[in-house]
Amino acid sequence: MMLRVLTLLLLVLYPVAWFAPLMRAGLLPLFELSEISVITGLQSLWGSDVILALIVTAFALFALYLKTIGLALVQWNLLDKRAMPTLHVLGRLAMADVFLIALYITVVKGIGIGRLETAWGLYLFTACILASIVIGIVTEKTGLREGARSDT
Repeated sequence: MMLRVLTLLLLVLYPVAWFAPLMRAGLLPLFELSEISVITGLQSLWGSDVILALIVTAFALFALYLKTIGLALVQWNLLDKRAMPTLHVLGRLAMADVFLIALYITVVKGIGIGRLETAWGLYLFTACILASIVIGIVTEKTGLREGARSDT
């Protein structure tokens, strides 16, 4: 029951995390910092590189949300547990965007051009993804145990 509630909570928290500020960036220390979220980052990409924007949108939004919807459906026995390997792959694809954000922060801070500060949305987004991974693992393990019990 608690697993189902956590999964539904993720379906609410993901959109919040997409609009929450991931970081604040500015070119020079004297200028005001601009807040960057997943959505504002995607908006910038759509203006400059549509193909890359499609790829990032697929990983950062769709793969993540589809995995969570799939987990909820499995937990309510509306989707066969055999879908778990596919949901696992979706989760791995979604984790790539957190890696890219971390890489971006590391590179910008390392070069020393401008100023970059992480914001609360980065922690929320990362926590949602990590929670999704844990929920996926627990759902898979409990599903396997229930399947083993029903076979006997």
